Amino acid sequence: MARPGLFAETESDMTRSPSPTHGKAGFRDESGRRIRDISQPLGDKLPVWPGDTPFGLERTWVLSDDCPVNVSRLTLSTHSGAHADAPLHYDAAGAAIADVDIVPYLGPAQLISALSGPDRIGTDEVTPYLKPGVRRVILRTFKTFPRTHWPSRFRTPSPALMDALGAAGVRLIGIDAPSLDPEDAKDLLSHQVLGRWGMAVLEGLVLDGVPDGLYELIAPPLRITGADASPVRALLRDL
Repeated sequence: MARPGLFAETESDMTRSPSPTHGKAGFRDESGRRIRDISQPLGDKLPVWPGDTPFGLERTWVLSDDCPVNVSRLTLSTHSGAHADAPLHYDAAGAAIADVDIVPYLGPAQLISALSGPDRIGTDEVTPYLKPGVRRVILRTFKTFPRTHWPSRFRTPSPALMDALGAAGVRLIGIDAPSLDPEDAKDLLSHQVLGRWGMAVLEGLVLDGVPDGLYELIAPPLRITGADASPVRALLRDL
């Protein structure tokens, strides 16, 4: 449950003109609240981590006079597009994605931009802007998301920032970068801090055109037994 008074400034913060997501007007729910899809489209142009499994879709049954349905086979990495890492990804004894707590992936979230600076995002770029009671923090690092190519260099949260967020009670951190750690990292320091605080993570989000502010996050992972991660359909809904 959110603490009393959490996001009391929401109405003024969230009064803004709609901005396009993926070049479209986006969606609205029955009450008229804007829903922004912050997922990457899964298709043959999806950039993947160097050496990881490329996306593939093959039609195995084809709708025709002899077959009443279309059915397809998917080939993809568990880290395809917008995805949630399980503790098993960076800890041999960690929980698989089917066993993680679902609550961190659903609820109020704050989007904060950190578009320029050193490769590691410092605490002073985020914590001064963190609103009281926030339990989910999403970091935007790309001015324009690299939709068609793999970015070998990208900004990632420093271990100190991860510790500060954990100490502040944050339960999930999301980011548009492919990882919480640099591509060439072997120690995965930010992932290890994530594990110590028991925080969830979303990576590979698309945040183009989404203003900083408070939203409702909806991004549960698939219940894949034994998996180290899962793709997600990540959404932000106006409060």
